[in-house]
Amino acid sequence: MKEIKGFCDTIEIGDYFIVRGGRISIPEGHFCYWALNSIIPLLPAKQRKLDEPDDWMPRTWLVECPDPNGQVIMEIVPIDPE
Repeated sequence: MKEIKGFCDTIEIGDYFIVRGGRISIPEGHFCYWALNSIIPLLPAKQRKLDEPDDWMPRTWLVECPDPNGQVIMEIVPIDPE
């Protein structure tokens, strides 16, 4: 979680989850359902090779939760595969 511009009582700045292949780990115990659903569709694309011409994915790392009151900004951060 990068930034909260509005009000959100479900998650806090710094909350995160990890995706490795098809597995999601939520180390802190919970993550907002709505925020998670807004970012999940992008994750398979972020796991592929990102060097195609005119592909917008290499430049897009921030995702906003659809809750208009929360305006929660999440950042996709690549990690080294294990």
